[in-house]
Amino acid sequence: MTPFRVGLVFAAVCAVAFWQLGDIGQSAIQMAVGPVAVPRAVVALFALMTVLYLVSAWRGRQVDESRAPEQSALPGAARRLAWLFSGGVLFIGGVAWLGFIAPATACGMCVAQAFDAPFGVRSVVVCGSIAVTLWALFSQVLGVGLGPATPFGV
Repeated sequence: MTPFRVGLVFAAVCAVAFWQLGDIGQSAIQMAVGPVAVPRAVVALFALMTVLYLVSAWRGRQVDESRAPEQSALPGAARRLAWLFSGGVLFIGGVAWLGFIAPATACGMCVAQAFDAPFGVRSVVVCGSIAVTLWALFSQVLGVGLGPATPFGV
């Protein structure tokens, strides 16, 4: 598929996303930032990136890989996909039993491994810090029900 056609697919996804924003109900309580604000911002940012990509593709600044069918995927693509998939499975399967932080850390480490970061103490510290920060931000500050941080109810 040519880069311009990829941009058109992105534009179609944006159109569906904008359409789906209309299905998000308004909050029963009056809040400064309601349940629609963040999805609107994300969709608007995605639409902006899509427009920029389409302009870039129209000008011929995107690599057209459809003209080089003899090239295959990057080496290790299946392994990378397996790490990404495993991270998602670990998170989804573990969050009910282990709380949020441990599965999110494991998921982050699998994603990091998919991008060739080595397993180690540094990886655990970085992914754990991100998991704790996200849990604290969403669960404690914004009040999103992510469940307990640990299996002990903390």
